[in-house]
Amino acid sequence: MKLPEEYDGKSRMGAGMLRMVIGVVLFMAAILVLVLVINHKDKKPHTNYADLTQTGQTGTEEGNGQNLVQGLPETIVPGTLTPDDFDFWDMYPEETETLPAESGPQKEVVEQDPSTDGKHTLITYADGEEEWVLISPYLPKHEYDYTKLVCQSNLMKYYEDGKQVSYVGVDISKYQDYVDFVKLKKAGVNFVMLRVGARGYGTGQLSIDEYFLDNIKRASDAGLDIGLYFFSQAVTTDEAVEEANLVLENIGDYKITYPIAFDMELIPNDTSRIESLTREEKTTIAKKFMDTIKDAGYKPMLYGNKEWLIKRIDLSKLTAYDIWLSQPGDIPDYPYKFTMWQYSTTTAIDGIAGYANLNISFIDYSEK
Repeated sequence: MKLPEEYDGKSRMGAGMLRMVIGVVLFMAAILVLVLVINHKDKKPHTNYADLTQTGQTGTEEGNGQNLVQGLPETIVPGTLTPDDFDFWDMYPEETETLPAESGPQKEVVEQDPSTDGKHTLITYADGEEEWVLISPYLPKHEYDYTKLVCQSNLMKYYEDGKQVSYVGVDISKYQDYVDFVKLKKAGVNFVMLRVGARGYGTGQLSIDEYFLDNIKRASDAGLDIGLYFFSQAVTTDEAVEEANLVLENIGDYKITYPIAFDMELIPNDTSRIESLTREEKTTIAKKFMDTIKDAGYKPMLYGNKEWLIKRIDLSKLTAYDIWLSQPGDIPDYPYKFTMWQYSTTTAIDGIAGYANLNISFIDYSEK
């Protein structure tokens, strides 16, 4: 069907106007895109030079035409920096992962008290200084039950199953002056330890106790068991043998039923000739004396206080010999084995005018 001419003309006019509007829009869009592209190329990254330099100054490195920020490497041009190029990032240490505390009860480390741990014993020196010393696990220990000790009329006795199994003794030298041994025996004394003699701690000369010969005669007549001791200041084994032989030569025909003891001591408030001896040398000298006594057929014994026995000699080399412990007091705290104990030096007893040195023997040596 053919359209009228009027309609055809209006139709052509409308199509032309539409094409013109579209063209204008496209043109304006193209201009806008072009402007955005140009602006993007000219725009530079922002750099805060004040933060970089802290002075606000910029300059030109000598011999280099590039404008650089002072303090930055030549190869870095402002506008090309990244956060990794700034030193101040290192001012803040990296956070490390904190591990949670271990759960469960924490074990508290407690130092053991040597006075209560049962592994130490207290040494009190002559000057009053004290030291806790570790008890050797290798030395034989005593097995006495001190609840069985009974003091009767100033005499210490030891009972087992209601029976007395100990023996009362007194050690005697010229310092006790004249002793009535008959009265001693009546007072309950079973044995005496008589000093045979001594070596001078300064001169080194040997001497016989001025009361010895009379003491051994009257003690024997009183029916007391007799033991002996010698005060040594020997500094060589030859001197130790000399001292032992002096003892043996003065026994005569008397019966010695208790031990013959080696007594070496330091001199309070004075210098003695044995002070320069080492622990090993004193041990060797003591052993030589006692071996000489043993070879003669008598029972040797080592006398000493707690300090001497533990610190001054080596007991591990003298375990074959009986110990005569000197520790005045109610109960000794010496941990190792001993067979005789000097428990008092200030007790009065009938038969001695002054103070007596009282002892208890846990062995009846007269039957050995």
